[in-house]
Amino acid sequence: MSSPRVTDKRRAFRDLHVSGCFVIPNPWSVGTARYLQECGFKALATTSSGFAWSQGLSDGKLSRDQTLAHFESLVAATDLPINADFESGFAKDTAELADNVRRAVQTGVAGLSIEDSTGNIDRPLHDVATAVDRIRTARRAIDKVGGDTLLIGRAECFLVGHPNLAETVARLQAYSSAGADCLYAPGLRTREEIAAVVAAVAPKPVNLLVGSAIELDLKDIAELGVRRVSVGGALARSAWGAFMRTAQMIAQQGRFDGFKEAALGADLDGFFSRVGSG
Repeated sequence: MSSPRVTDKRRAFRDLHVSGCFVIPNPWSVGTARYLQECGFKALATTSSGFAWSQGLSDGKLSRDQTLAHFESLVAATDLPINADFESGFAKDTAELADNVRRAVQTGVAGLSIEDSTGNIDRPLHDVATAVDRIRTARRAIDKVGGDTLLIGRAECFLVGHPNLAETVARLQAYSSAGADCLYAPGLRTREEIAAVVAAVAPKPVNLLVGSAIELDLKDIAELGVRRVSVGGALARSAWGAFMRTAQMIAQQGRFDGFKEAALGADLDGFFSRVGSG
């Protein structure tokens, strides 16, 4: 059976945003993407942090070309739509941003997020006018390519030391008006914060980041009106946690207890024998 075309993946991805609530987990490699598809998820999202760590880099240190090649590999690896964490677009100005967004869309991704963070500790967020102009630029670039890739506008306030709900809401509303199809404010934790954001940008869908153990389950989150839930680098951190604990136990204590919960090689070989060819 042939794999779905990019246009089919994008159509399916848009349909997921019409109603209900779905989880869009974040693989960081071809193998993890294929396993998540086998788990039954309907879409996947890249994680800039998870992929960076796998390359021996800290988050934010990947190049544009490394990131685009990663998008291509995940799009090719799975039948599922891929939402791309494109960070701040790897661009200093709107002309460069437009070109980079075009390149990202051409990898076949079904969704693309643009952050309003600058990477500058002294000025961590773009001013609102600049951030809105960047969303408009990304919107025009997507439309010019001719695909129907979703544009996700991200307000990074809570992640850069500005946990101001009113500012976050105002930014998301501005990004929505500038052409974002879906809105995302990573760092929200309470029911009140989540409900406020959902109400403020309705009827546009909202993405919620769940990157740690919280009291809310998926049913609770759905009842708050969230359309999709991503986990960012949390799956990658979970894998790194097990690896680090086991490695440190061997190095410091000469013990191998950490292997008790390791996956069986036979199970992994069997899985990739079935799905490894894509």
